[in-house]
Amino acid sequence: MAAGGGGEASAAGGGKVACGAWIRRREEKAAAARVFAAYGRAAGAAGSPPALEVLGFDAKECSLSPEPLARAVLGEGGAGDAPRGIAVHPAGDELVCATATGCRLFKLIFEEFTVRIIPRDAPPLESVGPQKCLAFSTDGAKFAIGGEDGHLRIFHWPSMNVLLDEPKAHKSFRDMDISLDSEFLVSTSTDGSARIWKIDEGAPLVNLTRSSDEKIECCRFSRDGMKPFLFCTVAKGSKVVTVVWNISDWKRIGYKRLLGKPISTLSVSLDGKYLALGSHDGDFCAVDVKKMEVSHWSKKVHLGSPVTSIEFCPTERVVISTSHQWGAELTKLNVPADWKEWQVWLVLLALFLASAILFYMFYERSDTFWNFPMGRHQQAKPWNVLKESPPVPEDQNPW
Repeated sequence: MAAGGGGEASAAGGGKVACGAWIRRREEKAAAARVFAAYGRAAGAAGSPPALEVLGFDAKECSLSPEPLARAVLGEGGAGDAPRGIAVHPAGDELVCATATGCRLFKLIFEEFTVRIIPRDAPPLESVGPQKCLAFSTDGAKFAIGGEDGHLRIFHWPSMNVLLDEPKAHKSFRDMDISLDSEFLVSTSTDGSARIWKIDEGAPLVNLTRSSDEKIECCRFSRDGMKPFLFCTVAKGSKVVTVVWNISDWKRIGYKRLLGKPISTLSVSLDGKYLALGSHDGDFCAVDVKKMEVSHWSKKVHLGSPVTSIEFCPTERVVISTSHQWGAELTKLNVPADWKEWQVWLVLLALFLASAILFYMFYERSDTFWNFPMGRHQQAKPWNVLKESPPVPEDQNPW
């Protein structure tokens, strides 16, 4: 099921969406997290400048607000101002937008009915050049960027102290991800190589093994909190498979052909239950990680154009997919519904009531000490084993 996600020019005259991300706000007063979408729009044909927008998300209707709740202009419309990627801090109060000249930091302020986007100074990020990859760690304490020039930078957040600065990490970055425990970073290059980095030590750990005719392209760490794995798409000629690495020894433990065509992007849901793979011809699929089987297909969503990114909604089985030609599309995944918290409590209550009923039935029908007749109604035992006369009944009061 697909829904319009802002791929066309906005009512405010903006261009197509070039990149997108989800924002989840956890508030003490609110019973549930509030979810928004962040869009980076290119300059419009009518001369409107590139901009960053925040839109509201309606989970029941599976739709975004027709008008942005907040908008920040990125520049006057030059090529250097066009947005290329967005990374949102896990707390939902900051985001970084990559452009052709560097990265820009914005503060997000959410009020009851309004949202504000406030630019902030971030000198270590502003003149780094075009960045292909950017990501926050799950705990929000680290931020990494990988450039088209192959330069890798990892910062401690929010101090922006440099943890790693490697100008020659790769020929040019292809993809990047940070592990769930924030210990490792995986990066892939346009030349097909892949490297694991130890973040706290600020040094490379190992290069993933591959044959001379293999290219490791997209990469994502597992996020279900169980045994950690690394997923990578590996191309060999026209064939592409998804390979799983064990991160304890960085050896391959299995592979599977899922999408059946060249892969342009890879993503993983926040709870780690699903992978999403996008193709170069505009299709994408969602994969059940536990079974490693395709659970959802979306064909021709971005007809004839490579899917540049797929972002999972943090609270619903909904994704935002983007492409340069068609902009953004919002799609509800056709996968089994997740158990809600109230459903789990309802099942536990039903089990408790069923246990109580079974115990009561057992109590009523069982021949135990607790069901013996008491007092003068208790039957006397036969006393004929030694031919003796039965004992004289005593007072039934034990005291």
